Amino acid sequence: MNAAIQDYNNLQNSSDKEICDLLATIINENLPDAENKIWHAHPVWFLDGNPIVGYSKLKNCVRLLFWSGQSFDEEKLVNEGSFKASEIRYTSPELINKEDLKRWLKKATEIQWDYKNIVKRKGILERLK
Repeated sequence: MNAAIQDYNNLQNSSDKEICDLLATIINENLPDAENKIWHAHPVWFLDGNPIVGYSKLKNCVRLLFWSGQSFDEEKLVNEGSFKASEIRYTSPELINKEDLKRWLKKATEIQWDYKNIVKRKGILERLK
């Protein structure tokens, strides 16, 4: 695991650390070619410089965010923001359904909106895949 991401996880309380460690492990296993780093203070995975998935600690949960998730057609993922992102929130590691997460990660590689160039396009998203 990326040392900066492990440092981020280690800063969480024990339950949230378990959630973060499990998410990072599953994401790394299923996105072996993705670059991962701390981006805007949170762990994020990128394909070709485009953000795909990341997580962040909120007040009472850990939020897993898929940048192109609104296009996944998955009922457990909730729309987030005014672009194409969706999220799911976890309050314990037992709530993480590994099969769902693997399916979403597969879709994240197959369905991508171009967030890398959103500023250059003045807030307009174009579909990459």
